[in-house]
Amino acid sequence: MMIRPYKNILPAIAKDAFIAEGAVVIGDVHIGSESNVWFGCIIRGDVNIIRIGERTNIQDGTVIHVTRKTGPTIIGSGITIGHSVLLHACTLEDGCFIGMHSTVMDGAVVESGAWVAAGALVTPNKRIPKGQIWAGNPARYLRDLTPEETAFIPVSCNNYVELARDYR
Repeated sequence: MMIRPYKNILPAIAKDAFIAEGAVVIGDVHIGSESNVWFGCIIRGDVNIIRIGERTNIQDGTVIHVTRKTGPTIIGSGITIGHSVLLHACTLEDGCFIGMHSTVMDGAVVESGAWVAAGALVTPNKRIPKGQIWAGNPARYLRDLTPEETAFIPVSCNNYVELARDYR
């Protein structure tokens, strides 16, 4: 892993967070307790801030960046972010789910309990409401989440917290 400062600002990473080998974390980034960042991720808080809550998993190959002055990236707690996701200057509220190889762009908000489907493109300033799944390019409302899908969000989070403990 590479943890490096940008303009003398070093990432702040909770002692019990897991950062895998090959991950890169740069600049004004805070990563909360029991969160985990997997192989090949890049989290670059150079021209704005990145905040990641507790018990959030950021899976292999994900890229997280910001927009100069106007666009921090704020990621809440208890979130699953699938493999090869691109997050740019957006907000993910606690307990949402971001599917593999999806993109969430500047100013977009994914509300607590919302789901972005694998491969979706959430365009700038779009809001994904709680209890809904959005899919496609550009992402559009697909349907309401089933009770099983809603129940799976914390299960996925807990599975990755346990996996990170095994790796640590």
